[in-house]
Amino acid sequence: MSQYLYLILNLGSLSIPLLYSVFEKKLHFIQYFKQAALSILLVALFFLIWDSWFTQMGVWGFNPDYHLSLKLLNMPIEEWMFFFCIPYACLFTHEALKFLFPKFKMSKSMTVIISFLLIVLVSLLLIFNFGKWYTTVNFMLFLLLLGYALKYHLNTLQEYYPSFLVILVPFLIVNGILTGSFIEEPVVWYNNSENLGFRIFTIPIEDAFYAFTMLFSAQLIFNYLKGKKLERK
Repeated sequence: MSQYLYLILNLGSLSIPLLYSVFEKKLHFIQYFKQAALSILLVALFFLIWDSWFTQMGVWGFNPDYHLSLKLLNMPIEEWMFFFCIPYACLFTHEALKFLFPKFKMSKSMTVIISFLLIVLVSLLLIFNFGKWYTTVNFMLFLLLLGYALKYHLNTLQEYYPSFLVILVPFLIVNGILTGSFIEEPVVWYNNSENLGFRIFTIPIEDAFYAFTMLFSAQLIFNYLKGKKLERK
């Protein structure tokens, strides 16, 4: 049964958001399924290329005891699924929180302060750890995205920061299992010479920034596509 673990984590993460998308009639998120799928696909293409590159370099890899034998570009099929299942669950979560709690957003001043603190912290970590592949690429992309969001999408950041704190709870559970919490060996292993070596439980700290970059990028594209759909109506 252990070879189904990664598959179960993917399907488990997707199942409840997908069911609610279909059967919950007030939010009725399924009406935006096309927009959600396209935004996720565009982001997934980039992250899958990055993933394959780092897999070949040995920055990270996968334990065959916990995934099926089918592979594409040296990555198990479950890794491909991850970049669709998790972003969909997080898109739904953010949209549901906005629907249920319309005032669920951070003040503009606090958003700017937190963003600049993150930029300073991540910049310092990048400078002193430049050359470690996961840290370097991850933090550079995070800084570019956050700088862009501060200039052009401050309101979206105000909404997304609180949602991301909520999303971090299941993230810590799912990613914790993937990186070895609660099981004998990790599903996904990391070469610690290519990261900071600092972990939250078993999760490299870079993963939190990686998650934000992936999920917030998908959210920005989704917001644009959703806006175009509403304009047409």
